[in-house]
Amino acid sequence: MAKLVSKTYGDALFEVAAEKGRVDSFYAEAEGIRTALKENPEIFKLMNHPKIVKEEKIQIIESIFEDKVSDELAGLICMIVEKGHFAELDAVLEYFVNEVKESKHIGTAYVTSAVELSGAQKAQIIDKLIQTTEYVEFEMHYDVDAALIGGMVIRIKDRVVDSSIQTKLYDLSRELSKIQLKVGE
Repeated sequence: MAKLVSKTYGDALFEVAAEKGRVDSFYAEAEGIRTALKENPEIFKLMNHPKIVKEEKIQIIESIFEDKVSDELAGLICMIVEKGHFAELDAVLEYFVNEVKESKHIGTAYVTSAVELSGAQKAQIIDKLIQTTEYVEFEMHYDVDAALIGGMVIRIKDRVVDSSIQTKLYDLSRELSKIQLKVGE
């Protein structure tokens, strides 16, 4: 259900942004709204409070975003509140942001390595990703996990490249456990 809501509203927002030639400004506004929602979790409490009626919730949204975002985005948020899907607002905006990135061929990569990577290593990873994918630019997210022992794991959407020592050792032990030793031959 959540995926359907985010896709439906996210696609509609992308179409409106494209039609009006305002993809970049809507993108910036969507990111700003997402940040505001993360920094102010009390908004979710208000929007989910059972004693506040929808009309009041819409007035609250209008007062928060009036003169801060475009009429189209404010209208979308009000419509989402009206339909009772405020809990899905971040997913809708995230879907829209991802659609904008895809249209501009900007990928998002999550790199987990066993040790902190140097600037040169990060640059090499970005270069290799640009060469091997359809993306022309990447938004990179780096993380360190010593449990990997060595190597790294790179995730782009649903594709994962795992060259970690941890995984190689796991695969090796799994293969070794399949081998049955024949004693006495």
